[in-house]
Amino acid sequence: MRKHLARLRTHRTGGRFVALLAGALLLATAQQTTAAPLPTAPAASPAAAHRAAAPSWTGTWATTPTQTPASDTTAFEDQTLRQIVRVSIGGDRVRIRLSNEFGDRPLVIGEARVARPAAGGPDSRIDPRTDRPLTFGGRAAVTIPAGAPLLSDPVDLRVPAGSDLVVSIHLPERTAGSTLHAFAQRQNYVASGNVTRNTGIEATSTNDRWYFLSGVSVTTGRADSENRADTTGRADSENRADTTSRADTTGRAGGASRSSAVVTLGDSITDGANTEPGADHRWPDFLAQRLRTAYGPYARGVLNEGISGNRLLHDPNPPAGSDAENFAAYFGQSALRRFDRDVAAQPGAGHLIVLLGVNDLGHPGTVAPESERVSAADLIDAHRQLIARAHERGLKAYGGTILPFKDDTLGFYSPANEAARTTFNHWLRTSGEYDGVIDFDKALRDPSDPQRLLARYDSGDHLHPNDAGAEAMAEAVPLKFLR
Repeated sequence: MRKHLARLRTHRTGGRFVALLAGALLLATAQQTTAAPLPTAPAASPAAAHRAAAPSWTGTWATTPTQTPASDTTAFEDQTLRQIVRVSIGGDRVRIRLSNEFGDRPLVIGEARVARPAAGGPDSRIDPRTDRPLTFGGRAAVTIPAGAPLLSDPVDLRVPAGSDLVVSIHLPERTAGSTLHAFAQRQNYVASGNVTRNTGIEATSTNDRWYFLSGVSVTTGRADSENRADTTGRADSENRADTTSRADTTGRAGGASRSSAVVTLGDSITDGANTEPGADHRWPDFLAQRLRTAYGPYARGVLNEGISGNRLLHDPNPPAGSDAENFAAYFGQSALRRFDRDVAAQPGAGHLIVLLGVNDLGHPGTVAPESERVSAADLIDAHRQLIARAHERGLKAYGGTILPFKDDTLGFYSPANEAARTTFNHWLRTSGEYDGVIDFDKALRDPSDPQRLLARYDSGDHLHPNDAGAEAMAEAVPLKFLR
């Protein structure tokens, strides 16, 4: 359309020039002629001006929504959910992503608000000076269609890097808890009535889940140096000078910056299973801390898209009559199926770290049918798909070696599974197909028995790292990958 309009303007301008030339020839005997005015450039449209000034958004927190098993009958009615998340990078504007992606009917939101927690109080208590209403297309109350997410309008709220946000959602109608992240490693709150505006609430129950909440993104016009602590020992004046020297390259005109997000795609090890609840000691949390203290030009958000029990190749499929029918739905869709939503669609995504495969090896014969057993070649092919899809969208992709799990208490270990793990890790280290390799296995294995986790990193089930192990995993990530 723009090219057509440009040709049309050129045609009209050319026609006017011909007419003026003919007139000049007819008046050639005149002593003076009047010059034709130059054509005026068309004014930019309001839409174009809006696009030029629109800020870019970067994910600062995320979680993956899943559905519930039939045995989970949790429901809310005229209740407020007050939920806490920890952001990785800061900003001065915020938007929230809600989700009804596993609901089979519209989700009615009576009111929703965002705030920072009050200093020195319980994390359910908000600082009223920071309390902001969430709107959706200008409306405070909204209905989210079944199967859909919904982004809030931007909210002016300064959020420091590494701080908590409190999101309060009022559900006025009876609402099944159909879309959730089941293992939040965080305590969240439920209270009667619409108390979204209340500084403190009287909780009627607590849970370790995030309901109907899947993402937070930020944008800022301030220097990205505000998103990190300086540990390089540079003088303040040098830091200020360095920030100034980058001012013309950070894209801050129009309120945008070159911040980007690192998406960590994984299973329970990425989700933080067996780390201390409420401490934010998942390995992506430790990575976010490293990135905040690393001296670099731009902030890097870290988005945790790990799901306990998640697999590369299969959705949950518990054997009929097994106890797994009561929890397998929380394991989420396969990584290949959820990639577009959980990785490609994340705001500002620039890097991907993948740690997946142990559940593909361990679930068949335990919480999945034996018919879903996979080989090392199957794992490699699945990872190649993730690499190709990441590269197709301009993301750098890094693969993590599968951790050892000899004698685990979940029944995953067998000589055949160990052989598949070894074959896969060898391919990952030597193929060069990922943009880089993060050797989690080498960082956490016991040198005297490489098929086991080192005792000081073992949470006790010989499969999941503890808090120290999660920190060691974050330390194993070469930060040069994420520049």
